[in-house]
Amino acid sequence: MASKSSRDPVDLPGFFSDLVRCETRLYNALNDRLRERHGIVTSQYESLRFLRDHPGSRVADLATEFAIGIGASSKAVDRLEKQGWVVRRTNPSDRRSSLLDLTAAGRHLVEAAEGTFTTTLTELTADILVGSSGTAAVQVLSELRATLERHQVGLPTG
Repeated sequence: MASKSSRDPVDLPGFFSDLVRCETRLYNALNDRLRERHGIVTSQYESLRFLRDHPGSRVADLATEFAIGIGASSKAVDRLEKQGWVVRRTNPSDRRSSLLDLTAAGRHLVEAAEGTFTTTLTELTADILVGSSGTAAVQVLSELRATLERHQVGLPTG
């Protein structure tokens, strides 16, 4: 893991490696727990949570939120729809697109999975994200994400 004193330049390759490996390990652990308890994976949970919090979103809105292609986002919605968790309805202002809403089953699932998600993430991070250093880490990642999103860095090209 990359760690240097505050006076040393940041080891950017080490930072990137730590960031990506942490994300992968957290994502995989959440995948395992959500699959075991609710029969879904992390990407499905995140999509359901987004749609719960943003009813009437379009596939393009999901793609933008998760920085994935429209095709991948559409296929993910197809799978959620097939499970009966999401419905598409015609967009009255643009008949070429659909608006997405959770079904009652989708709402129930995301509410149940949210407890598992939060508990698992707390178990995995509680001893690390404490005090001022934890607050600083959360702030730095939030600022980095906001900057990347503001400048539209890392969006899929296709």
